[in-house]
Amino acid sequence: MIVIVAGVSGSGKTTVGAMLAGRLGWRFADADDFHPAANVEKMRAGIPLTDADRRPWLQAIAAWMDERIARHEPAVVGCSALKRAYRDALLGGRTDAQMIFLAADREVIATRLAARRGHFFPGQLLGTQFDALEPPEPDERVISVIPAGEPADTVALIIGVLWPGEGAGSGASGAAGGDHEAEA
Repeated sequence: MIVIVAGVSGSGKTTVGAMLAGRLGWRFADADDFHPAANVEKMRAGIPLTDADRRPWLQAIAAWMDERIARHEPAVVGCSALKRAYRDALLGGRTDAQMIFLAADREVIATRLAARRGHFFPGQLLGTQFDALEPPEPDERVISVIPAGEPADTVALIIGVLWPGEGAGSGASGAAGGDHEAEA
C-alpha cells in the first residue's frame, strides 16, 4: 500500500507523513524532493508553479510509487495534490494507493508557514495554494482529515481510518476506499 498524505503547503503533510511512516515502519518520501531545480527556484522567488511546471514532478512521484508497488514495498509520500487532475494522476490505476487529504484551517497554516525556517516555499504563496485548491469531491478515492492537536493525534486518526478495528499499532495492508471526512 502507498499512502499519500496531501494538503496545501503548511498543512502538516511532511510531519504527519513522516510520523505515519515511522509508526508503520514504512519508507517515507517528501514530494518536495521530486521537484526539478527550476521549480524550487520559481517558488523561492515567490512565483507560483503552473500545471506545466508540475507535470514532470507528478510523473516522478508516480514513478516512485510504481517502483514501490512493483516491489510490494509499502510507503508513505507527502504531496500537495491540490487539484483533482493531480490526485487522478497519482491514484489512477493504482489500487494499492490511498490518499489522505489534510484539510487544515487557513489561519493555522499561515501561522505554521510564518514560523517555518529554511524551506523554499515562502508564506506569501499560501494564497496561491488556496486559489489552486480543488477540494476532494465525494466521488474521489480520498479521505479528508481535519487535523487538530498534535501530529501524533492526526497519525492515530489516519491509522484508525485506514485500518478500523485493527488497533492503533497496526501496519495492516489493506486499502480503505471511498470519501470520508474525519476529525482529530
